[in-house]
Amino acid sequence: MDTIGDFLTVIRNANRVRKASCCIAFSRVRHAIALLLKKEGYIAGVEEVADEKGRKSLVVRLKYVKGCPVLNVLERCSKPGARWYVDCAHIPSVLSGLGICLLSTSKGMMTGQQAKTMNVGGELICKVW
Repeated sequence: MDTIGDFLTVIRNANRVRKASCCIAFSRVRHAIALLLKKEGYIAGVEEVADEKGRKSLVVRLKYVKGCPVLNVLERCSKPGARWYVDCAHIPSVLSGLGICLLSTSKGMMTGQQAKTMNVGGELICKVW
């Protein structure tokens, strides 16, 4: 089961129907991805909430400018059946620098630009623009 792919699909579908927010089950990887998307300005916010039984979930607030979504494409790269690892020299440029790619590295989850700066490679999680 591809939990990261499901997470990205929930955000993509909520974005397409112009929802204000979406709720997803919590995991540390999902939380790290959501925080990076917020830091880069693709989503409005992310918060961790717990229900009455103590189960945590993430509430992702989507971002729109004049009714148009800021997040246009959210594309999963590395999948459970076909992992995609890149070294720092081969981190792809997304839309000639207008988009970002997210990598899971030994130093944590980071954007492609941060990984190039820190001279680390890792698993290419997704591309965003």
